[in-house]
Amino acid sequence: MTLAKAVVTGTVYRAPEKRFTQNNVPVSAFVLNIGDREEMLIRVVAKRAALDEVVSGISKGDRVLVEGRLQITTVKNESGAERRIYEIDANTIEPMGAGASVTTNASGSGEDIVKFSQEEFSDELIGEDEIPF
Repeated sequence: MTLAKAVVTGTVYRAPEKRFTQNNVPVSAFVLNIGDREEMLIRVVAKRAALDEVVSGISKGDRVLVEGRLQITTVKNESGAERRIYEIDANTIEPMGAGASVTTNASGSGEDIVKFSQEEFSDELIGEDEIPF
C-alpha cells in the first residue's frame, strides 16, 4: 500500500545491493536507519537508471537524504506474528556530509536543485491580512 511522499535522512545500515531486471534495468536496494536513539529501519529501492551512479557511490555508514513514495507491507514470520516492512521507492537520493557532492533526480528533467542560504529567509511572520485565502 502506497501511503504518501516521504523525505527522510538517515545512515546507511546495510550496503546497497544491485540486481538487474530481465530488460537489464538496474535495481538497487539498501537499508536506511532513520532512528536517532533506537533503530528505525527502512528499505530503500532505487528502480531508476538515473539513480544508479549515486547508489553505487554510497556505502554502509554514509548519511543520505532520500525522497520517494513510502510503502508499508505486512508480512507474517515463521511463528505467525505479523511484522511491518517500511519501504521507499526512491525518486531522489542525495549523499550528505563532508564528501557529498552528487545530487541526482531520477526524473531526468535536467532541473537544477536550488539551495538557499539562511540569510535569504526573513525571521518576520506573514501578517494575517497577507494570506490570500
